Amino acid sequence: MQLVVGRIGRPHGVRGEVTVEVRTDEPETRFAPGTSIATDPASRGPLVVETMRWHKNILLLGFEGVAGRDGAEDLRGTMLVIDSGDIPVPEDPDEFYDHQLIGLAVVTVAGEPVGEITDVLHHGQDLLVVRRGSGEVLIPFVKNMVPEIDLPGGRAVVDVPPGLLDLNEAG
Repeated sequence: MQLVVGRIGRPHGVRGEVTVEVRTDEPETRFAPGTSIATDPASRGPLVVETMRWHKNILLLGFEGVAGRDGAEDLRGTMLVIDSGDIPVPEDPDEFYDHQLIGLAVVTVAGEPVGEITDVLHHGQDLLVVRRGSGEVLIPFVKNMVPEIDLPGGRAVVDVPPGLLDLNEAG
């Protein structure tokens, strides 16, 4: 699975640098000079980082073979991607990447099927978006409500208060 770690924005200056909307928590590692990065669309890459610098909290990258403002403009909108298999597994057993959770089957502690995780929201509190029937429910991603994540088994076990699984469910 490909994960987006950045999106190329507008050119910066006349030497081929581009602004990058960072979508990774490790930009210094992901965009270090010499790093080859796959792209979406694939026809625009892979790109090899030549220079990396911060300017007023904006990441600026220069890529090998991209010279001048026109070359940089041609990259605008390109997604910078990595393979999810290249990401090391978190050391903390209770820490997960979103892509590891999406697609897991959700069951109650009694083993009753609930649905499938379709997204993870990060709005002050992490929430699992679970497709249930023709609707969806939001389950706070906290240990007492999600006591078990079984990645090898492809499931998440939930222990939620009565009625929570009925909220936001369509018909």
